[in-house]
Amino acid sequence: MIGKILAGAILVTALVAGAAMYYLQVYYFYEPVTVNGVDDVQMTSMVSGQPEPVLYDDFEAIDASSSPIRYRACFKTTMSHAMLTETYQPYESPEPLTAPGWFDCFDATALGAELEAGRALAFLGTRDVQYGIDRVVAITEDGRGYVWHQINNCGEVIFDGQTAPANCPEPPQGY
Repeated sequence: MIGKILAGAILVTALVAGAAMYYLQVYYFYEPVTVNGVDDVQMTSMVSGQPEPVLYDDFEAIDASSSPIRYRACFKTTMSHAMLTETYQPYESPEPLTAPGWFDCFDATALGAELEAGRALAFLGTRDVQYGIDRVVAITEDGRGYVWHQINNCGEVIFDGQTAPANCPEPPQGY
C-alpha cells in the first residue's frame, strides 16, 4: 500500500513539474515588446553600414530576458524586393527560429520554405544587437515581414568556449 502511495506521489510530482516547465518555456518568460511606431524595424544600409528605420505597419513582437535569441516580430511593409536589395545588406544563411505556438503571426517553417524558394529575402537588421547575436529581417514578396535574433559566426565560436577569430570584434568581459 505504501508503495502505491509513493508511486502516486512521484507521478503527481512529475506531472506538476512537467506542466510547470512547459508553462515556463512557452508562456512565462515571453513579454510583448512595446511598440514606438518609429524605429521598431531597422535594416542595415549598404551605403552607411548602419541600421536605419524602414517603412512598416502592423508591428507586433515578443521577447524574453531569459535568452538573447527569443526575440520574434512580425510586420507589413510596402517596400518592394527590388528596392530592398538595392538599399539594404543581405543576410547570409538566415535560419528563422520557431516562436511559441500562441504567437501565431510568426511561422518559422513557412518562412524558411519561402526563403529557400526565393519568395522571401533576408537582410541584416542590426549586427551584434548583443555580442554574437544578429537581428535578422526577412520580407516576403507580398510585404509580410519577420524579425528574429540569430547567433552569428563570432557568437558560435565564442559561445562554444573558443577564442574569437581575427575577423571578429573583441568580445566583452565575461565571454
